[in-house]
Amino acid sequence: MAAKTIYSVIVADDEDELREAVCTMIPWEEYGFRLVGSASNGLDALQMVEEYEPDLLLTDIRMPFISGIELARQVREIRPATNIAFLSGYDDFEYAKQAIQYNIISYMLKPLTMEGLSRELQNIRQKIDAQFAMFRQASASPGGLDMQTAMLMPLVLDEYTEPDSEQRLRSLSRQCGLLRDMDERPYFAVMVSTLLETDGGNCTAPSFVASVDRLAAKYLRGAHFFASGKVISVLLGSPAEFEKYLHILADEIVQMAGRVLGRRCRIGVGRATRALTALHDAYREAMEALRQGDRTEGGVQFISDLAPAVKGGELLCKRAMEAINQHYMDADLSLVSLSGMLTVSPNHLSTCIKKYTGETFITILIRKRMEAARELLISSPLKIQEIAQRCGYVDQHYFSYCFKKYCGESPSMMRRRLDRERAGESM
Repeated sequence: MAAKTIYSVIVADDEDELREAVCTMIPWEEYGFRLVGSASNGLDALQMVEEYEPDLLLTDIRMPFISGIELARQVREIRPATNIAFLSGYDDFEYAKQAIQYNIISYMLKPLTMEGLSRELQNIRQKIDAQFAMFRQASASPGGLDMQTAMLMPLVLDEYTEPDSEQRLRSLSRQCGLLRDMDERPYFAVMVSTLLETDGGNCTAPSFVASVDRLAAKYLRGAHFFASGKVISVLLGSPAEFEKYLHILADEIVQMAGRVLGRRCRIGVGRATRALTALHDAYREAMEALRQGDRTEGGVQFISDLAPAVKGGELLCKRAMEAINQHYMDADLSLVSLSGMLTVSPNHLSTCIKKYTGETFITILIRKRMEAARELLISSPLKIQEIAQRCGYVDQHYFSYCFKKYCGESPSMMRRRLDRERAGESM
């Protein structure tokens, strides 16, 4: 019998006593979990998720600095494979419904007993087991082609230049259920996914289609099929839906393949098109993106990330650092908004930053803000609240927490110390 998978957990709650009780009194290993960290606020929890890539985040819904809802949204952006369980009061249930789309696996009401939490952890364990089992599909045999796939395969894989065929293809698409009605005119995106051996060789099996299909269904409509050692996906949506969900979907496939299958996954994505007759060109773009860079490494590559040359490699990282220096005072600056400024995908930008700096976007942004804040404290008479706002912080308490964590003393303590030192020098 195969050994049970041990799932990693981070606990986040601003109530110190409750957090310590949860961390120390739950027999984590007995329930199939391993506690890898705990946090007293949303900011620390988010940084821990980036560092430890947990299978489960157990968090209070009302957290300092970053609420549980906002934490869930940001976790989905950087680690969509992480499941989230909320701890909260009864009055927050309607509030929590906002986060259902963010991989919420459980919602537990306070006051919480250790017995109740233990039972729910066992339920969560079963749910994650089921997720992993469905993704694995190790012994699944691919079924026959359905009508949608049968229609799409030749459009994707072969040149399709028959004149005046778009209207007829849309009619066929409605007949097979790909399109809902005559008025629907979605955009289409082609995504190609492959699994890699340790030496970089392709080991994608037809059963991987089911794994991709299940994850894709959480975000976008589409059809998926296996051809020539790869899973090909034709995804439907609006430009806004693709911008919001496509990079998250691709990241989750890569993360789940690594966590569940122990395989690196490489994905290429072409540009969105509104024409069914253009699917072959979109497929060729996805394949071109797939072939770029080190083909033995996993990760996601969008064709839009490849040209012009300024969108690649060390130069892109340099541009990202320049953009952070220019926009760090913007409270809404995020990896997603920064990638929009640079017209690349968040996946590509995150990978590039990590490769050339060895750090995450969040770490770099916080350091830039703290260094700017320290300089303003030293050289200007601005109030601490004004400094916080100039460095991208709406909440002064949040700013003070970050500053003390980074500099070792609070902004007010630093200012008083500097005033004493200046007074001593002037005597």
